[in-house]
Parts: sequence; structure tokens; C-alpha cells
Amino acid sequence: MTRRPPRLVRVLSCTLAAGTLLTIAACSDDGGTEGSRVAGVTASQVAGQRQTPSPTATLSTDGARTALITEADIEDDWTQVKDTEARSWHDSLLIGTVDVSDFLTAKAQAADCQRLMDSLFDDDLLGRPSGASELRGFEQGDSRLLYQVASYDRTDPQDSLTWMASLPEKCDQFTVTDGGEQRTVQVVDTSLPRLGDAREGLRVTVRGTAGGDAATLTLDVAAVRVGDDAITVTAGGLDGGESDSVEQAAELGTQRLKDVLAGRSPAASPN
Repeated sequence: MTRRPPRLVRVLSCTLAAGTLLTIAACSDDGGTEGSRVAGVTASQVAGQRQTPSPTATLSTDGARTALITEADIEDDWTQVKDTEARSWHDSLLIGTVDVSDFLTAKAQAADCQRLMDSLFDDDLLGRPSGASELRGFEQGDSRLLYQVASYDRTDPQDSLTWMASLPEKCDQFTVTDGGEQRTVQVVDTSLPRLGDAREGLRVTVRGTAGGDAATLTLDVAAVRVGDDAITVTAGGLDGGESDSVEQAAELGTQRLKDVLAGRSPAASPN
């Protein structure tokens, strides 16, 4: 777990006040265009009637790196950053202790919301990968996009997707406190195309202060499972969410992961 920075060490400096850093969740591609919610297919239902995926190879470190998206895979003006820089992205607005009094079932629901905030900060929304794991980061103005590919062959990514599906109800709105500062957090579900074997999308909005000024951090998150592997995409910032870029990265990234697992070279980027 990444050690939390002391209060005086803020990720948001004056120059970063408009570009709060993020973490990333993931999405996966099934080739369809209908959202999982619209189609009535949720992670919880998939967990109960889990489809058996086609035989795939074990995801290696080289394979995970090949499955990463590039600048050409996402529209707009995203620019790839160095991997070391992307690994250091942690958003101080995500730091805080969840107020238990906000919840009807108190500790149980508060624990889920705390896990959400911690995992967004630590870039491990689906838990720590048990196998190969690679990430890539992109910048566009004051927004960030983090894309991850990982293997969970000794754990179960479906459990995490089912947990994600419960968050819009359990954590629809709550308060976190950090050093006397209070922030309001809202969580809603978002629709994704029918990607991979299961998928979940969230939008997380955090309202607080950055550099002494009122600020709202909006993160669009997507996670997609392909067998025991998954991709996660997280994008947004103080300028708002990036739902279109997240969906596009999830669609193209899922196909890249499928190609790698099938022993094929991913197709050239469409742009």
C-alpha cells in the first residue's frame, strides 16, 4: 500500500491545482455497443452465471506491456508520460477518513467507501495483481488518464467487479475528513459497452479545496475482466470527467488484451 503523504506534502501545488492527479480503473471489450446497465447485465449477475471464457495464455509481463494502449488509441490531445511519472500520480483529494455517521449500516458501508477512496489513491481498484501488471499514463491539459493491464490468476477479479457494482448504492454520497477539512464524495454508476466477460463503470466526484480554493475532482473509472485478467482505466481531474476517453480506451484496450491472450499481435491503432 502506498504510504499516505503527510498533510504538508500535498500532491496539488499551485501549478497542479487545476490538474489533480488520479488513479485508474479498467474496462474491457466485447464488441457490442449496448451498455451493461441498459442490457440488464451487471457484475453481480455475471458472478452468479459466470461464462466460461475461451482458453487463453497466461499473461506475461511482455504480454501485459503489449496490451497497453497508445496515444493513437484515444482521441483528443492525450500525450503519453513516462511510466515513472504515471506511477507517482496520487491525488490528495482522495485522502481522508470516511465519516461513519453518514451510513445507515455504519461500519459495513463505511468500510466499503473507505476501500474505494484508498484503492483510487493507490491505483489498485481491483486489488493487488497476483501476476503480471503494467500501466501507462497520459496527460491532456490538466487532466490525467491512467491505463492498467494486470493478471489476477491467483485471486478473483470478479469479486472486485461485484463489489464495484454495489458502490453506487452503498456509497452514493458520504463525507471524508482529512486534517479538519471535510470533503463530500458522490458515486454513481456509468454505462459501458458490453466488453469482455464482465465490466463495471463508475463516476466519483470529490468536492473540497485545493490550494486553498474550492475544487471538484471528477474521475471516470472503468474496469473490464477478460478471464482472470483485467484492464482498468481512470481519467479526469479538476476540469471534469473524461467518460468518452475512458470508454474508448476500454473498448480498444480490451481487444488488445484479447489479441495478446490469443497469441495474436494487436491490430494497428485506428487513428
